[in-house]
Amino acid sequence: MRSQGTAQELEQRRKLAVQRVTEGWKQKDVAAFLGVTTRAVSRWMAAYRKGGDGAIAARPTPGRPPKLTKRQERSVLSWLARSPRAFGYETDLWTTRRLAQVIEKRYGVRFNSNYLAEWLTRRGYSPQKPETPAVERDNPAIARWVAEEWPRILKKRATSGRTSS
Repeated sequence: MRSQGTAQELEQRRKLAVQRVTEGWKQKDVAAFLGVTTRAVSRWMAAYRKGGDGAIAARPTPGRPPKLTKRQERSVLSWLARSPRAFGYETDLWTTRRLAQVIEKRYGVRFNSNYLAEWLTRRGYSPQKPETPAVERDNPAIARWVAEEWPRILKKRATSGRTSS
């Protein structure tokens, strides 16, 4: 698993490890100082001895670069707090298809709606539908029932006799 940090930060950590070991520090002390394993420091030293500075230099991150910048990503996620009506839709339901359309319109980047669902899940969002009140709901009848019937149904606490405490 890749360590946390940018490629340049990781390169600096490797260079510092090599510098400290060549200055006479023990590999286990360098590892403890940097918060890595002794095995990692040993591998870095072996690579340095074999290939010099180039062997421990930063390498480009493998894989396809992200389609959206971090700023664009934050912007897209902030849209979810707003109503889709603000983006020209007739209902308040965000779907991945709608979100993909808005992203394409704003940033010119196309996302498959299935991929977008996974993308959102990785960022802590889950599929949800807004609650809609039932058409049959009768608020005055509910209030009357809560005021009159519910107290009658609740158990009355015994006024005398033993209790469990």
